[in-house]
Amino acid sequence: MQKSKRWKPNPKISQCQVKPTRALALLSSKEIQSLHEKREEMYQLFRLCALAVLNTGSVTDASHELFEAFDDFDIEILSESKGIELVMKNAPRSAFVEGQIIEGVRQHLFAVLRDILHFASKDNREDSLTDGVFKLLRNAQVLRAYEPPNVVVCWGGHSIPRHEYDYTKEVGYQLGLRYMDIATGCGIGAMKGPMKGATIAHAKQMYHKGRYIGITEPGIIAAEAPNPIVNELVILPDIEKRLEAFVRMAHCIVVFPGGVGTMEEILYLLGLLMHPDNQHIHLPLLLTADQESAHYIQRIDDFLTTCFGIEVHDYYQVIVNDAVGVAQYAKKAIQRVHQDRKKTNEAFSFNWTLSIPESFQTPFVPSHENMAKLNISKELPLHVLAANLRCAFSGIVAGNVKTPYINTVAEQGKYQLTGDSIIMSEIDGLLQYIANEGRMKLDGEYKPCYNLLY
Repeated sequence: MQKSKRWKPNPKISQCQVKPTRALALLSSKEIQSLHEKREEMYQLFRLCALAVLNTGSVTDASHELFEAFDDFDIEILSESKGIELVMKNAPRSAFVEGQIIEGVRQHLFAVLRDILHFASKDNREDSLTDGVFKLLRNAQVLRAYEPPNVVVCWGGHSIPRHEYDYTKEVGYQLGLRYMDIATGCGIGAMKGPMKGATIAHAKQMYHKGRYIGITEPGIIAAEAPNPIVNELVILPDIEKRLEAFVRMAHCIVVFPGGVGTMEEILYLLGLLMHPDNQHIHLPLLLTADQESAHYIQRIDDFLTTCFGIEVHDYYQVIVNDAVGVAQYAKKAIQRVHQDRKKTNEAFSFNWTLSIPESFQTPFVPSHENMAKLNISKELPLHVLAANLRCAFSGIVAGNVKTPYINTVAEQGKYQLTGDSIIMSEIDGLLQYIANEGRMKLDGEYKPCYNLLY
């Protein structure tokens, strides 16, 4: 007897139409015109971001695998005076239920279109850097003018072991019990865990206004597609504007174990907090991990102490294996933020007073010339050293894991870095530690892509 073939659904929807239900139901004539004028440039960006959003929930974080599997995916924007509609071909079936797109995915799709249209506009590109970040966040309706501070930004790795994920979820649960909202990079791992924990806590508290804010940028959205819990998605034009959005919106920042991207975030924030113009700013920073990963926090703490001296401890708190303690610290710290904002008449939703130098706002391109210009010296002011260290980390990682820069290093030789021998040794040791921990995407073993000049 011939065995019946097991039915397997087609992983793609051949064609479908999707209309907005809430945001971005209409486009102006000027926006419609810009879609036609810059169709190729904007289409490719929108197509890749849309495919990542439709792939929410996938187990892969390798963007090339996604793009190869759906290389025939196409999306067209139909816009008329009465409204807009997306026509998609060969979209991931996982984004649909009984032929209908999942509502959260629909919202994310139109959030992508909204933000790409916004930062592609010539008028918006001419704004100052901070004004541009503010207007994009305002346009996305994530700034709540009259709500008291309660947004906890959580940073950490997307590829983490189960015990670390469970701890991030427990921390999120404890924060949620105290009516705090969560903002993350919107991906999986340490970005999803706090949100998932908070949703359960908010449900227990009958708190129906829970906010799970995902802040990302086009260069990483495919590797960190919005997790299903995100209910407010914002896409910033680049990494630096994304970081500025985080720190302007945050009322407290909690950092879990992660890779080099997490280290860059820590250095970015410390550089701002140590800046002389920000000594009056209270923005609590907390490093935390479960007991099994306490060594990670210790390693980061040792690195920061070696680079900046013991005074760096004035700018952050360390709590290990105590989710309740993290939440209690965050709640108390945010109460002080609330008081400070009222005294200075500062906005609750966007910290205008925080001084962010242009060097922190301008995207760093890790060319051989730019890497050679970096000065890594203890003689520098601490905030300048932090900024240069962040750029050095960015360049070293690019030379090891990003194909265009790997090729450049192969062709032009290793980066030449000038710096203090102790700090450079610490950078090398920390990167080796992160690689050994499996927190860096590598093809093979970690090999430094730089030479040190003292």
